Amino acid sequence: MPTPVERHDPEGVDYGWVMQVTFVLTIVVGAPVVALLSTATVLPTWGDRLEFTIRVGSVVWIAIGLTTFFYARKRVSRA
Repeated sequence: MPTPVERHDPEGVDYGWVMQVTFVLTIVVGAPVVALLSTATVLPTWGDRLEFTIRVGSVVWIAIGLTTFFYARKRVSRA
């Protein structure tokens, strides 16, 4: 049985860290943003609610993902 790897030293951007932080921030920031924006929109059916959530949530996800990636890249370039 191989010994488990407990540490790693990636060269460049640590994409695992970027994905984890993006996931957490999307839930922590994205859910309140979608809920807040939904109060100003008429969403009479569940289909409308689902479509609104996907559209707004995807924009939040891409914005947080890109911001996290550029932050990680900037942090690596300083080191």
